[in-house]
Amino acid sequence: MAGQPSLSGYASDLDPREAWTLLAEDRAARLIDVRTAAEWSFVGIPDLSSLGHELWRIEWQSYPGMGLNPNFTAEVEAALERVGGDCSTPLLFLCRTGGRSQAAAMTMTQAGFSRAYNIAQGFEGDLDEARHRGSLTGWKASGLPWRQN
Repeated sequence: MAGQPSLSGYASDLDPREAWTLLAEDRAARLIDVRTAAEWSFVGIPDLSSLGHELWRIEWQSYPGMGLNPNFTAEVEAALERVGGDCSTPLLFLCRTGGRSQAAAMTMTQAGFSRAYNIAQGFEGDLDEARHRGSLTGWKASGLPWRQN
C-alpha cells in the first residue's frame, strides 16, 4: 500500500526483517532511529554499514523530561534535503518497541510524506518472562546487525 496512508495514518507497519529488506532493496530508503540519545548510547543502535546506509538519529522525545522534539519534522526534512530525498522517499522509523516510531510515522505522513513506515517491534521488542527486552521480538532479537556505542 505504499504511496498512500493506510487506515492507521501512515504507510504501514513493518517487522524488523521487512525493514531490513526494504533498506537493502531501495538505496533511497532511510532508517530513522527516534529513540533518545541515552538509548543510543546505552542500549545500542542498528548497524547499517553492510548495506552502505547511514543511520539517522533524530529524537522524537528528549531525555530526561521526555518532551516532544518541536523540530522533529524540520530535522527529518533537513536530513532528506542533504541527500536529495523528497516526500516519496521511504522513511522507516524505529524506537524501543514501536510506539514513538508509530507517532513519528503518523506525523511525517500528515506532513505530506507518502512512505512513512513504523518498525512495529522496535529495537528491543517485547518483554520476556524475566521482564527483559531484546530476546523475543525486535531488531536485536531478529538477529539484525547492531552495535553498542
